[in-house]
Amino acid sequence: MSAFSSVTMEPSGSTTISSSNHTLNSTGGGCPWEVSDKTRLCRFLCYGSEGDLYTAREEGHVSMESAGALLSLLQEGRGTEVVEEIKRFTQDGRAVRLDPAFFALAMCSQHSELKTRQAAFKALKEVCRDPAHLFSFIQTKKELKEGMKCGIWGRALRKAVSDWYNEQDAMSLAAAVTKCKQREGWSHQDLLRLSHTKPANEAIALISKYVTKGWKDVQAAYSDKENSEEVVKVLSYLEVVEKVKHSCDETEVINLIEEHKLEREQLLTDHLKSKQVWRALLKEMPLQSLLRILGKMTSNKILESGSSETKAVCDRIQSETTLKKAKIHPFSLLLSSENYKRGQGYQGKTKWEPDSSILKAMDSAFYKSFMHVEPVGKRFLVAVDVSTSLSSIVPGTSVSTAVAAAAITMSTGPPGCISCHHDDDSQICRERFLQGQRQTRMCWPTLKELWFRAPSLLT
Repeated sequence: MSAFSSVTMEPSGSTTISSSNHTLNSTGGGCPWEVSDKTRLCRFLCYGSEGDLYTAREEGHVSMESAGALLSLLQEGRGTEVVEEIKRFTQDGRAVRLDPAFFALAMCSQHSELKTRQAAFKALKEVCRDPAHLFSFIQTKKELKEGMKCGIWGRALRKAVSDWYNEQDAMSLAAAVTKCKQREGWSHQDLLRLSHTKPANEAIALISKYVTKGWKDVQAAYSDKENSEEVVKVLSYLEVVEKVKHSCDETEVINLIEEHKLEREQLLTDHLKSKQVWRALLKEMPLQSLLRILGKMTSNKILESGSSETKAVCDRIQSETTLKKAKIHPFSLLLSSENYKRGQGYQGKTKWEPDSSILKAMDSAFYKSFMHVEPVGKRFLVAVDVSTSLSSIVPGTSVSTAVAAAAITMSTGPPGCISCHHDDDSQICRERFLQGQRQTRMCWPTLKELWFRAPSLLT
């Protein structure tokens, strides 16, 4: 299964099939189907290409050549419509990666039409939800302006960046600037200086001074003042961040992590050499981050078989509340599970012995996560390639294309048997399938077996 395609198509009166998929798609029966610029824009925002194929290998840099529909819509005066699509894709988590959305927003922000520029800058905070996104957007604007005599820091961008900082909750902003200090060659100090940000309140002014002048200047300015409750909270939080940066006491670092919910980005490299520090971080670590480091934690004996930490991690992984809050797609859980099961990272020499309880928890989470996939209200045909290519591996993962095909089929199939894990239930599923009841959503072991051992049955 090298690619999937899902588009909303409208019948066209034309009888000529274009050689470019930018205009027409063929259904295979000689009947052409027109694909609108809006559909091509959605493809671009989703996976960075306007074509009707997505392959896992396509991780290249976004360029003008791949954004023909975006340019067409802007030329037609539909810029505000484009901005709304950008917001929808980023807020709903529909994009495979966010670079195309940042590129499209940057294009809109420097379009000749005033309404489009205003809409783009107004949407900046909704699209760029954390500092890393903001830095990426600014870098994209810089790259688009290369070769031009004018710079990027006009009045509109300065106001949009200022508003991004000023409209944040003070405590959230304090956490953000201490976790992600710089990215893409930009820092908070750069953005605050270039945008000429005038803090909207005293708490934001405190954070701005901390970023641009440092902790000593903050202490000198606020130590003898009568501060508001919000300023006191921010001041205390920044004091904790500074304290942990200069602490060599393992017990003190652990207490600060647990009391103030600090994250690993706020710690020193030396702190991360301690198993106890990692155990403290695991308690409040976001689920996506936790899944990425399971192998490392197992390799370093931080998660050991039967330990209380391992049990706590397993409980978090398969917690329905946690899964719903994290909005993790079943396929992402499958990738994490298969990568952990592999027992070796893709880079470096890290190896581990997969823990059976963690594997069982991830398997349980995989099934539970289907309950939180929001239906799109449309009918899709999922066509699976059953050739010998199914033995190949999806690039960048340890998942075979056969397993990937089975997982996608499960995520789009009708309600049915999705919870059986054992041979007896699998046998029931297998018998139903072989008897022709192919509308049943089968259990995971059955799907994998059918794809691996009897692909001809699926044709």
